[in-house]
Amino acid sequence: MKDISITMPYSHHGRNVRRLRDMLGIKQNVLAEAIKMSQQNFSKLEQKEIIDNEILEKIAKVMEIPSEVIKNFSEDAAINIISSTLHDNSGSVMYNPTFNAVEKIVELYEKLIAIKDEQIVLLKKMLEKKDS
Repeated sequence: MKDISITMPYSHHGRNVRRLRDMLGIKQNVLAEAIKMSQQNFSKLEQKEIIDNEILEKIAKVMEIPSEVIKNFSEDAAINIISSTLHDNSGSVMYNPTFNAVEKIVELYEKLIAIKDEQIVLLKKMLEKKDS
């Protein structure tokens, strides 16, 4: 029997994969190809509440995130963190970042470029196979 762990009682792995994939701008078919799965099967995978750890690890590796992020992702928690960061108890908006926003933006763009580069390599491989 394969090892399946549930870290949060209401975590829906498939929905988390889809949401994170969308946030990172990765197309479903590109991610499916990267983990050697058909797009149709990957679509079904995104509907599963629990995804096998081995597959989660492959997906996380391609997305360049820890598998725990997929397992524990919660939009409600993200919204609460953002909300508590932006508002004080008086209701006025405050924002005191503890990071350099420019560095974070550069980091994000570097990741997006790396993902696009990987997509180009995959597409070139697919074309080479087709031409062969």
